[in-house]
Amino acid sequence: MAANKLIGIDLGGTTTKMAFLTTDGQILEKWQITTDISENGSHIVPNIIKSINETMDNANHVKSDFIGIGMGTPGTVNREKGTVTGAYNLNWTTPQPIKQQIEEGVGLPFVADNDANSASLGEAWRGAGSKEKDVVFVTLGTGVGGGIIVDGELVHGINGAAGEIGHITVVQGGYLCTCGKRGCLEQYASATGIVHVAKDLAATFTGTSRLKELEDAREEITSKIIFYLADNGDILANQVVDRVCSYLGLALGNIGNIFNPGSIVIGGGVSNAGNTLLQPTTRYFQENAFKPVRDSTRIRLAQLGNDAGVMGAAELADKAFGASK
Repeated sequence: MAANKLIGIDLGGTTTKMAFLTTDGQILEKWQITTDISENGSHIVPNIIKSINETMDNANHVKSDFIGIGMGTPGTVNREKGTVTGAYNLNWTTPQPIKQQIEEGVGLPFVADNDANSASLGEAWRGAGSKEKDVVFVTLGTGVGGGIIVDGELVHGINGAAGEIGHITVVQGGYLCTCGKRGCLEQYASATGIVHVAKDLAATFTGTSRLKELEDAREEITSKIIFYLADNGDILANQVVDRVCSYLGLALGNIGNIFNPGSIVIGGGVSNAGNTLLQPTTRYFQENAFKPVRDSTRIRLAQLGNDAGVMGAAELADKAFGASK
Protein backbone atom coordinates (compact mmCIF):
# COMPACT_ATOMS: atom_id res chain seq x y z
CA MET A 1 0.00 0.00 0.00
CA ALA A 2 1.36 3.41 -0.99
CA ALA A 3 2.29 5.90 1.70
CA ASN A 4 -0.63 8.28 2.31
CA LYS A 5 0.13 10.11 5.55
CA LEU A 6 2.20 13.15 6.48
CA ILE A 7 3.95 14.48 9.58
CA GLY A 8 3.79 18.18 10.39
CA ILE A 9 5.94 19.94 13.01
CA ASP A 10 5.38 23.50 14.23
CA LEU A 11 8.47 24.41 16.25
CA GLY A 12 8.02 27.26 18.71
CA GLY A 13 10.10 28.80 21.46
CA THR A 14 7.83 27.42 24.21
CA THR A 15 6.08 24.40 22.71
CA THR A 16 6.52 22.18 19.68
CA LYS A 17 3.26 21.07 18.08
CA MET A 18 3.18 17.90 15.99
CA ALA A 19 0.58 16.00 14.02
CA PHE A 20 0.02 13.01 11.77
CA LEU A 21 -2.26 13.92 8.87
CA THR A 22 -3.76 12.44 5.74
CA THR A 23 -2.90 13.94 2.37
CA ASP A 24 -6.29 15.68 2.28
CA GLY A 25 -5.59 17.53 5.54
CA GLN A 26 -7.39 15.36 8.10
CA ILE A 27 -5.55 15.35 11.43
CA LEU A 28 -5.17 11.79 12.73
CA GLU A 29 -3.11 12.49 15.84
CA LYS A 30 -2.09 15.82 17.32
CA TRP A 31 0.12 16.50 20.32
CA GLN A 32 2.72 18.87 21.69
CA ILE A 33 5.88 18.78 23.78
CA THR A 34 7.78 21.45 25.67
CA THR A 35 10.59 23.01 23.63
CA ASP A 36 13.71 22.52 25.74
CA ILE A 37 16.01 25.41 24.79
CA SER A 38 18.61 24.66 27.48
CA GLU A 39 22.22 23.95 26.53
CA ASN A 40 22.03 25.98 23.32
CA GLY A 41 18.89 24.19 22.21
CA SER A 42 20.76 20.91 21.82
CA HIS A 43 17.80 18.86 23.14
CA ILE A 44 15.19 20.26 20.74
CA VAL A 45 15.71 17.95 17.76
CA PRO A 46 16.41 14.76 19.78
CA ASN A 47 13.18 15.37 21.73
CA ILE A 48 11.24 15.78 18.48
CA ILE A 49 12.68 12.56 17.07
CA LYS A 50 11.89 10.64 20.25
CA SER A 51 8.34 11.99 20.40
CA ILE A 52 7.55 11.16 16.77
CA ASN A 53 8.90 7.63 17.06
CA GLU A 54 7.05 6.96 20.32
CA THR A 55 3.76 8.38 19.02
CA MET A 56 4.09 6.38 15.83
CA ASP A 57 4.50 3.19 17.86
CA ASN A 58 1.72 4.00 20.35
CA ALA A 59 -0.78 4.89 17.61
CA ASN A 60 0.03 1.75 15.61
CA HIS A 61 1.45 3.53 12.59
CA VAL A 62 4.34 2.16 10.59
CA LYS A 63 7.04 4.20 8.89
CA SER A 64 5.99 3.06 5.42
CA ASP A 65 2.61 4.81 5.96
CA PHE A 66 4.28 8.21 5.75
CA ILE A 67 5.35 10.26 2.74
CA GLY A 68 7.61 12.57 4.72
CA ILE A 69 8.03 15.17 7.44
CA GLY A 70 7.65 18.94 7.17
CA MET A 71 8.60 21.54 9.77
CA GLY A 72 7.94 25.22 10.28
CA THR A 73 10.69 26.80 12.37
CA PRO A 74 11.83 30.22 13.58
CA GLY A 75 15.03 31.55 12.09
CA THR A 76 16.49 31.59 8.61
CA VAL A 77 16.10 28.29 6.78
CA ASN A 78 18.42 27.04 4.08
CA ARG A 79 15.92 24.82 2.32
CA GLU A 80 18.47 23.03 0.17
CA LYS A 81 20.83 22.15 3.02
CA GLY A 82 18.07 21.73 5.60
CA THR A 83 19.75 23.98 8.13
CA VAL A 84 18.47 26.75 10.41
CA THR A 85 20.41 29.80 11.58
CA GLY A 86 19.54 32.78 13.73
CA ALA A 87 16.69 31.17 15.71
CA TYR A 88 17.63 33.07 18.86
CA ASN A 89 14.45 32.26 20.77
CA LEU A 90 15.56 28.61 20.53
CA ASN A 91 19.12 29.43 21.63
CA TRP A 92 20.29 28.26 18.21
CA THR A 93 23.16 30.66 17.61
CA THR A 94 25.02 28.43 15.14
CA PRO A 95 23.66 26.62 12.01
CA GLN A 96 21.59 23.58 12.97
CA PRO A 97 21.61 20.53 10.64
CA ILE A 98 17.99 19.65 11.39
CA LYS A 99 17.34 17.81 8.09
CA GLN A 100 20.22 15.42 8.59
CA GLN A 101 19.35 14.80 12.23
CA ILE A 102 15.64 14.16 11.72
CA GLU A 103 16.05 12.05 8.60
CA GLU A 104 18.56 9.86 10.42
CA GLY A 105 16.47 9.75 13.62
CA VAL A 106 13.07 9.00 12.10
CA GLY A 107 14.00 7.48 8.75
CA LEU A 108 11.75 9.65 6.58
CA PRO A 109 12.50 12.49 4.14
CA PHE A 110 12.37 15.92 5.74
CA VAL A 111 11.80 19.48 4.57
CA ALA A 112 11.72 22.74 6.54
CA ASP A 113 10.64 26.33 5.98
CA ASN A 114 10.17 29.48 8.03
CA ASP A 115 7.32 29.17 10.54
CA ALA A 116 5.32 32.06 9.07
CA ASN A 117 5.62 30.52 5.59
CA SER A 118 4.47 27.20 6.98
CA ALA A 119 1.38 28.73 8.64
CA SER A 120 0.66 30.58 5.40
CA LEU A 121 0.66 27.34 3.49
CA GLY A 122 -1.69 25.80 6.05
CA GLU A 123 -4.27 28.58 5.67
CA ALA A 124 -3.94 28.44 1.89
CA TRP A 125 -4.30 24.65 1.86
CA ARG A 126 -7.19 24.07 4.24
CA GLY A 127 -8.05 27.42 5.83
CA ALA A 128 -9.34 30.85 4.87
CA GLY A 129 -7.47 30.90 1.56
CA SER A 130 -8.29 27.37 0.42
CA LYS A 131 -10.33 28.47 -2.59
CA GLU A 132 -7.54 30.54 -4.15
CA LYS A 133 -4.10 29.91 -5.61
CA ASP A 134 -2.89 33.41 -4.73
CA VAL A 135 -2.95 34.15 -1.00
CA VAL A 136 -1.05 36.43 1.37
CA PHE A 137 -0.98 35.51 5.05
CA VAL A 138 -0.24 38.06 7.78
CA THR A 139 0.27 36.92 11.35
CA LEU A 140 -0.13 39.47 14.14
CA GLY A 141 1.38 38.21 17.37
CA THR A 142 4.36 39.25 19.45
CA GLY A 143 5.76 40.36 16.11
CA VAL A 144 4.31 40.59 12.62
CA GLY A 145 5.16 37.92 10.06
CA GLY A 146 3.73 36.63 6.87
CA GLY A 147 3.94 34.52 3.79
CA ILE A 148 3.12 34.98 0.13
CA ILE A 149 1.70 32.24 -2.07
CA VAL A 150 1.54 32.79 -5.83
CA ASP A 151 -0.05 30.16 -8.08
CA GLY A 152 -0.03 27.71 -5.18
CA GLU A 153 3.67 28.07 -4.39
CA LEU A 154 5.42 29.93 -1.57
CA VAL A 155 7.48 32.94 -2.63
CA HIS A 156 10.89 32.93 -0.94
CA GLY A 157 12.94 35.55 -2.78
CA ILE A 158 16.64 35.35 -3.56
CA ASN A 159 17.64 35.46 0.10
CA GLY A 160 14.62 33.78 1.67
CA ALA A 161 13.36 37.13 2.99
CA ALA A 162 10.20 37.43 0.90
CA GLY A 163 7.06 37.89 2.96
CA GLU A 164 8.65 39.98 5.72
CA ILE A 165 5.43 41.95 5.97
CA GLY A 166 6.24 43.17 9.47
CA HIS A 167 9.03 45.32 8.07
CA ILE A 168 6.98 47.28 5.57
CA THR A 169 7.43 50.95 6.52
CA VAL A 170 4.11 52.51 7.53
CA VAL A 171 5.41 55.59 9.37
CA GLN A 172 8.40 57.43 7.94
CA GLY A 173 10.84 57.99 10.82
CA GLY A 174 8.50 56.22 13.24
CA TYR A 175 9.13 53.85 16.14
CA LEU A 176 12.53 52.14 16.13
CA CYS A 177 12.20 48.47 15.20
CA THR A 178 14.36 45.60 16.42
CA CYS A 179 15.50 45.20 12.80
CA GLY A 180 17.18 48.60 12.96
CA LYS A 181 14.71 50.44 10.70
CA ARG A 182 12.10 52.93 11.85
CA GLY A 183 8.37 52.85 11.27
CA CYS A 184 7.96 49.12 10.57
CA LEU A 185 4.43 47.70 10.67
CA GLU A 186 5.57 45.32 13.42
CA GLN A 187 6.01 48.28 15.77
CA TYR A 188 2.37 49.31 15.34
CA ALA A 189 0.27 46.21 14.63
CA SER A 190 1.90 43.53 16.80
CA ALA A 191 0.56 42.90 20.29
CA THR A 192 3.40 44.94 21.78
CA GLY A 193 3.15 47.60 19.08
CA ILE A 194 -0.54 48.18 19.81
CA VAL A 195 0.31 48.81 23.47
CA HIS A 196 3.02 51.28 22.40
CA VAL A 197 0.47 53.18 20.29
CA ALA A 198 -1.96 53.17 23.24
CA LYS A 199 0.61 54.63 25.63
CA ASP A 200 1.46 57.43 23.19
CA LEU A 201 -2.16 58.35 22.53
CA ALA A 202 -3.00 58.17 26.24
CA ALA A 203 -0.29 60.74 26.98
CA THR A 204 -2.23 63.49 25.16
CA PHE A 205 -5.80 62.25 25.72
CA THR A 206 -7.93 64.53 27.90
CA GLY A 207 -11.33 62.85 27.88
CA THR A 208 -12.88 60.12 30.03
CA SER A 209 -11.50 56.67 29.33
CA ARG A 210 -10.93 53.46 31.27
CA LEU A 211 -7.85 52.84 29.12
CA LYS A 212 -6.51 56.24 30.14
CA GLU A 213 -7.16 55.40 33.81
CA LEU A 214 -5.26 52.11 33.48
CA GLU A 215 -2.32 53.84 31.83
CA ASP A 216 -2.23 56.63 34.41
CA ALA A 217 -2.28 54.04 37.20
CA ARG A 218 0.57 52.15 35.50
CA GLU A 219 -1.57 49.04 35.29
CA GLU A 220 -0.57 46.36 32.80
CA ILE A 221 -2.17 46.99 29.41
CA THR A 222 -2.42 44.32 26.70
CA SER A 223 -3.73 44.39 23.15
CA LYS A 224 -6.56 42.11 24.33
CA ILE A 225 -7.64 44.68 26.93
CA ILE A 226 -7.49 47.47 24.34
CA PHE A 227 -9.76 45.62 21.90
CA TYR A 228 -12.12 44.65 24.74
CA LEU A 229 -12.46 48.27 25.83
CA ALA A 230 -12.93 49.39 22.23
CA ASP A 231 -15.75 46.85 21.89
CA ASN A 232 -17.34 48.42 24.95
CA GLY A 233 -17.25 51.99 23.70
CA ASP A 234 -14.07 53.34 25.28
CA ILE A 235 -13.19 56.45 23.24
CA LEU A 236 -9.41 56.22 23.65
CA ALA A 237 -9.35 52.49 22.96
CA ASN A 238 -11.29 53.08 19.75
CA GLN A 239 -8.80 55.76 18.74
CA VAL A 240 -5.97 53.30 19.30
CA VAL A 241 -7.69 50.58 17.27
CA ASP A 242 -8.42 53.03 14.47
CA ARG A 243 -4.79 54.18 14.37
CA VAL A 244 -3.45 50.61 14.36
CA CYS A 245 -5.88 49.52 11.65
CA SER A 246 -4.99 52.54 9.51
CA TYR A 247 -1.36 51.37 9.46
CA LEU A 248 -2.33 47.76 8.87
CA GLY A 249 -4.75 48.70 6.10
CA LEU A 250 -2.05 50.84 4.45
CA ALA A 251 0.39 47.91 4.43
CA LEU A 252 -2.23 45.47 3.15
CA GLY A 253 -3.25 47.93 0.44
CA ASN A 254 0.33 48.05 -0.78
CA ILE A 255 0.60 44.26 -0.66
CA GLY A 256 -2.65 43.97 -2.59
CA ASN A 257 -1.44 46.40 -5.23
CA ILE A 258 1.69 44.32 -5.79
CA PHE A 259 0.28 40.77 -5.70
CA ASN A 260 -3.51 41.10 -6.16
CA PRO A 261 -4.17 37.87 -4.25
CA GLY A 262 -7.61 36.34 -3.94
CA SER A 263 -7.37 36.71 -0.17
CA ILE A 264 -5.21 38.44 2.40
CA VAL A 265 -5.62 36.33 5.54
CA ILE A 266 -4.97 37.82 8.99
CA GLY A 267 -3.98 35.38 11.74
CA GLY A 268 -2.05 35.34 15.01
CA GLY A 269 -3.24 36.19 18.51
CA VAL A 270 -4.26 39.76 17.66
CA SER A 271 -6.71 38.42 15.05
CA ASN A 272 -8.83 37.07 17.91
CA ALA A 273 -10.22 40.62 18.07
CA GLY A 274 -12.38 39.54 15.12
CA ASN A 275 -14.50 42.15 13.42
CA THR A 276 -13.21 44.89 15.73
CA LEU A 277 -9.93 44.47 13.86
CA LEU A 278 -11.24 43.28 10.50
CA GLN A 279 -13.78 45.97 9.69
CA PRO A 280 -11.62 49.10 10.08
CA THR A 281 -8.64 47.32 8.52
CA THR A 282 -10.76 46.45 5.49
CA ARG A 283 -11.92 50.05 5.23
CA TYR A 284 -8.36 51.37 5.24
CA PHE A 285 -7.29 48.64 2.83
CA GLN A 286 -9.96 49.78 0.40
CA GLU A 287 -8.79 53.39 0.74
CA ASN A 288 -5.24 52.40 -0.20
CA ALA A 289 -5.85 49.70 -2.80
CA PHE A 290 -5.96 50.25 -6.56
CA LYS A 291 -9.59 49.89 -7.71
CA PRO A 292 -9.17 46.55 -9.57
CA VAL A 293 -7.45 45.20 -6.43
CA ARG A 294 -10.10 46.66 -4.14
CA ASP A 295 -12.78 44.93 -6.19
CA SER A 296 -11.12 41.50 -6.24
CA THR A 297 -8.96 40.97 -3.12
CA ARG A 298 -10.70 40.13 0.12
CA ILE A 299 -9.42 40.57 3.68
CA ARG A 300 -10.27 37.53 5.79
CA LEU A 301 -9.58 36.22 9.28
CA ALA A 302 -7.61 32.98 9.61
CA GLN A 303 -9.60 29.83 10.30
CA LEU A 304 -7.13 27.17 11.45
CA GLY A 305 -5.89 28.76 14.69
CA ASN A 306 -3.06 26.78 16.28
CA ASP A 307 -3.36 24.05 13.63
CA ALA A 308 -2.13 26.27 10.80
CA GLY A 309 1.54 25.54 11.52
CA VAL A 310 1.34 21.75 11.58
CA MET A 311 -1.00 21.65 8.59
CA GLY A 312 1.24 23.91 6.56
CA ALA A 313 4.28 21.87 7.56
CA ALA A 314 2.54 18.70 6.39
CA GLU A 315 1.73 20.37 3.08
CA LEU A 316 5.42 21.28 2.74
CA ALA A 317 6.20 17.57 2.91
CA ASP A 318 3.46 16.64 0.47
CA LYS A 319 4.68 19.23 -2.03
CA ALA A 320 8.28 18.04 -1.67
CA PHE A 321 7.79 14.28 -1.58
CA GLY A 322 4.17 13.50 -2.56
CA ALA A 323 2.89 11.56 -5.53
CA SER A 324 3.04 14.63 -7.78
CA LYS A 325 6.83 14.78 -7.31
